[in-house]
Amino acid sequence: QVQLVESGGGLVQAGGSLRLSCAASGRTFSSAAMGWFRQAPGKERECVAAIKRSDYRYYADSVKGRFTISRDMAKNTVYLQMNSLKPEDTAVYYCAAGSLIVTTLPREYNYWGQGTQVTVSS
Repeated sequence: QVQLVESGGGLVQAGGSLRLSCAASGRTFSSAAMGWFRQAPGKERECVAAIKRSDYRYYADSVKGRFTISRDMAKNTVYLQMNSLKPEDTAVYYCAAGSLIVTTLPREYNYWGQGTQVTVSS
């Protein structure tokens, strides 16, 4: 069983930056996709970014150009570098793993972290 632990969330002013980390333990597969999702109160969970191979990445239009997803295979860790943060980025951010393909659908991912809070003040 794979376990995921997120870290790096916090409070930041608009225009600031944060770097989220997701460390995986247990059985992992390098060919499987990993992703970052976020969920704000009263809203559905949405995919922010996803990665499979290191040279292929997906980004939601709302974060493209501001966020960067990366993956360290040797450390079983995925990162989300968030720059130029906006108040609308405020949400709980979740790490997901185990999808056969890069996808925005939460149901395709078999493993989830507990989430880390990101709050962006105006």
